[in-house]
Amino acid sequence: MDKLKVGIIGTGVVFDLNILGYLNRQDIKITCLCNRTIEKAKTKIDKFNLNQNTRIYSDYKKMLDREDLDIIEILLPHHLHAEASIYAAQKGIKGISVQKPMALTLEEADRMIKACKNSSSILSIYENFIFAPHIVKAKELLKEGYIGDPSALRIKIAMGVKGGWKIPESAKEWRKDPKKIGGARDGSPVLLDNGWHAFSLAWWLFNEEIEKVFAWTDNYKGLDVPAYVMFKYKQCSEHMLPQYGNIEFSLLPEMDFSESKYYPVDEFIEITGSRGIMKINQSTSIGNFMSESEVFPPLVVVCDRKIEIFKQFPLDWKYSFINATHHFLNIVKNNGEPILSGKNARYILKFNLAAIKSAELGKKVLLDEMN
Repeated sequence: MDKLKVGIIGTGVVFDLNILGYLNRQDIKITCLCNRTIEKAKTKIDKFNLNQNTRIYSDYKKMLDREDLDIIEILLPHHLHAEASIYAAQKGIKGISVQKPMALTLEEADRMIKACKNSSSILSIYENFIFAPHIVKAKELLKEGYIGDPSALRIKIAMGVKGGWKIPESAKEWRKDPKKIGGARDGSPVLLDNGWHAFSLAWWLFNEEIEKVFAWTDNYKGLDVPAYVMFKYKQCSEHMLPQYGNIEFSLLPEMDFSESKYYPVDEFIEITGSRGIMKINQSTSIGNFMSESEVFPPLVVVCDRKIEIFKQFPLDWKYSFINATHHFLNIVKNNGEPILSGKNARYILKFNLAAIKSAELGKKVLLDEMN
């Protein structure tokens, strides 16, 4: 069996999670890495026991010019997503996986989609949350009508500053530049970065289009938090009640997330249906001290006068990354369509940008009016 040849652009902190789904597979060969600082890429070869013959580049265009690749994983800052994706498509790369958010603008997203269509490349925007085992189970229960007709969604993102990964300050510098981070005039390092996960979940869990959105944000040391996003799904006759949702970004500057293996952040989701309520506890920091408490089981359903607790899940955020990558690889091998295809990811980007626009204008924004 011929192995799929993989190249990865960007070997920063998140590389340590994105690489996991490629490891220990007989159908994959990681042939090259790219990072502006070659020494950083070399450390990843040793850390993950990659082939010592893995080639390293400091310029991704040179890598794509010289290498015969089937798959490229793009782990670059936001402002480079469109440029790198389009260049990879022009080189005929079959599978192109791009870190979130898809792009800075809908125009960039359109150019990415067009380039991939012209080259018959499969464009997939990387989103791991929809592959977290306990969240996948919640989605399955919703599809089965386990809590009846879903009518309301609430997503709370608790953002700390203590604990988790030690990220060099130099690696954060680009996030302070509005032209690189994207979003609002002064940049949106929360809504258009971490926020992408929540907007993706809101679309994926209910599987409905969004009609309108209203958002409010404040500012804390350059971060667009606290932030609150309210939205209404388009009304479908099949639903018993109108469907609404909200996303809350809260900052906890004194909370200790030291037991988090990754970022000092956690997520809590509540879904209300016509027959009951579903609560999804934790994601990024799952497996920390909260996970050991009976108060925060991964998934709880209150329905038909009984409480069900689902906790037969691996308590580590890394599995969402592994599952996301395996999904992408299977799509490439079978010429399928990823969950976050270019088209679907563009819709999430429109939803995300509509919230940012609403916060800037101080009024609701209709998604159908977004270009």
